[in-house]
Amino acid sequence: MKLDIYQIDAFAAGPFEGNPAAVMPLTDWLDDSVLQQLAEENNLSETAFYTARLPVDAGPHDPEYPAYHLRWFTPAVEVDLCGHATLATAAQILEDVHPDAARIQFWTRSGWLHVDRGSDGKLVMDFPAEPPVPTAADPRIVAALGIPVRECLKATDLVFVAESEHDIASMAPDFAVISPLKVRGIVVTAASDVEGLDFVSRWFGAAAGVQEDPVTGSAHSQIAPYWADVLGRNSLVGRQLSARGGTVHCEVRGDRVHLSGAYRRYLRGTVEF
Repeated sequence: MKLDIYQIDAFAAGPFEGNPAAVMPLTDWLDDSVLQQLAEENNLSETAFYTARLPVDAGPHDPEYPAYHLRWFTPAVEVDLCGHATLATAAQILEDVHPDAARIQFWTRSGWLHVDRGSDGKLVMDFPAEPPVPTAADPRIVAALGIPVRECLKATDLVFVAESEHDIASMAPDFAVISPLKVRGIVVTAASDVEGLDFVSRWFGAAAGVQEDPVTGSAHSQIAPYWADVLGRNSLVGRQLSARGGTVHCEVRGDRVHLSGAYRRYLRGTVEF
């Protein structure tokens, strides 16, 4: 069997920045075990698979815009929501399949999502907002992070608010403690010291099977509402301080968050198996 594959760096202002995602268009769904093996072979934090065949239980969508069924796999598991691979998939479709479309719609495990063409070459994703709620901090996890923590919150991920941007940039967590946790991942965030940025973050995976994600769009649907409340405004700019780094523009709109960013195409090829 031969399949097309694209690798696109999401939330990337330049080459070798942002979060690489594999995008693999399908005519029909392959067996889930094959999809998982392909994601493991690709060995990126996410592989996105999509098909134009919508499931019978997909809710209504706008017939004006193209619609696809989208799924995301880490090398270990299928996940419910992924930002950077959604942006990468929309970029590939908007450039190669529907160059005249203003919006792409995706039916996913998190319901309908859409991605619009934005300004300056950016793409804008419409995601559900997930404001984190306060929770008790586990001293063992705090010790594993190795930095002072001001708050602990919980949404899809555990969210720890740190004292400073410097602490986040320099931290070296103990993955022997983090990796076995029964939570998708851990977000560590702090206010930014850099002009033009509002907050910074890093994301470490546990149940998702990814040690550190370069740029995590879905984490921003959790921390953007938090920082909007703290800073008293809805338009924010976040920077993920991984080795590659990436910038996410956030607009909190009630129960939705618009996450936008640039992208860079890196690779197009054929998978044979």
